[in-house]
Amino acid sequence: MKRDSLTLYYAWQDPRTPWIARLLAAGVAAYALSPIDLIPDFIPVLGYLDDLIIVPLGVAAVVKLLPAEVVAEARAKADATAARPMSRIGAAAIIAVWIAVLAIVVAYLVRVFSPS
Repeated sequence: MKRDSLTLYYAWQDPRTPWIARLLAAGVAAYALSPIDLIPDFIPVLGYLDDLIIVPLGVAAVVKLLPAEVVAEARAKADATAARPMSRIGAAAIIAVWIAVLAIVVAYLVRVFSPS
């Protein structure tokens, strides 16, 4: 899954990638690399469905939208990148974005549902 996510990232950067594939690739890669799932993994059976179904279906859809040469080049770059150590700064940045989004949603809900 890590290699596929990196492949989507590199395909997203390629100028030959159609805009609809870019949009879908960005969404799938962000979801796959995010430490937060729509369905938490501790929920029996359902918790792993997003990892086993949603991400592979998203990857397959993006790959079908991409030209073959873009996929081949992106996979080669992903293989080279996967051999390098993991970035803790990148993981911290993703977590910070999710915390910011959650804070914005909570602030909005408090404002909407607070008694006037």
